Amino acid sequence: MLVTEFSTDIVEAPERFALWEESTSRSHMRNRLRSNDQDDFRAKLRGVGLGEVQVSALTCPHLEIVRTAKLIRQSDPEAYLITYFLRAQGVVSLAGGDTALRTGDMVVLDSSRPFRGDVHTVPGGWSHVTVQFPRGLLPLPEKTVQRLLAVPISGRHGIGGVFTRWLSDLNTRADEFTPADIPTLAAVTLDLLASVIARCLTAEEALCPEARRSALRAEINAFVEQHLADPAMTPRTIADAHHISLRRLQQLLAEDDTSPAAWIRHRRLERCRLDLADPRLHGRPIQAIAARWAFTDPARFSRLFRATYGMSPRDYRNLSPKACANRQQPCAE
Repeated sequence: MLVTEFSTDIVEAPERFALWEESTSRSHMRNRLRSNDQDDFRAKLRGVGLGEVQVSALTCPHLEIVRTAKLIRQSDPEAYLITYFLRAQGVVSLAGGDTALRTGDMVVLDSSRPFRGDVHTVPGGWSHVTVQFPRGLLPLPEKTVQRLLAVPISGRHGIGGVFTRWLSDLNTRADEFTPADIPTLAAVTLDLLASVIARCLTAEEALCPEARRSALRAEINAFVEQHLADPAMTPRTIADAHHISLRRLQQLLAEDDTSPAAWIRHRRLERCRLDLADPRLHGRPIQAIAARWAFTDPARFSRLFRATYGMSPRDYRNLSPKACANRQQPCAE
């Protein structure tokens, strides 16, 4: 099972904090926990299991987390723990130094190093996302990563922004994935994280070529998804935005048996297909949906849609919206 969900609401108020301690010690690592809200600790967790990589979205009130030397001696998974603050702020302490963290920051910690975290969250949604995995899986030397422990890393822009959007999408779209997707999802998660760390330390040369290529492709994917509605986005603008040649972009996409122009067109058609299957958009003209995703010629859009999905946009819309929305190909009567 890729997705597991857990809430302390399943027990009475006095038992909630103890249940949270027990559950998170199994799903992550054993730490000493304390909260200002221990009398009624309302929290929930949504985990996405990617083999040895565990991605979890959490929401909880105030929480103090202490990883002691004694706990490390008792049990150490020899893992990295990355925390991204969605709606939270706090302080992390490592080796006697305190570092303030705020919404949009992420931080790397090591299960083999004592640390303390004090986190205050903002109600209204997931407060933070964590990633935990064995240290040996990260394609970077441990001594390189150690330099960045407990250092705030921005997840608001650049490669850090790509990584945090990836984590958010993993959580939001987790139910769409199958076990066959696990190796790819785990590899992209680790390669993107390695690129974030390497960029922060100006140590990209420490990455293996495969990791650099995977991270670059993930950056390009995110860029394209963000600019699909812009008619001015072309293969050249994508290449220029990532400081690579058009030839290099073509080579990257050739690995998936496609070209930059065909890939952009396919992603735009997919957005149109999803909009046509959305019952909330049933009253919006088909031409307006096409224009929203940069198809300015209605006749050309109709031809492309029919060639890709085997029917006209109007016929596709007239099928069961719910059935179509759950499929990657057109529905059959």
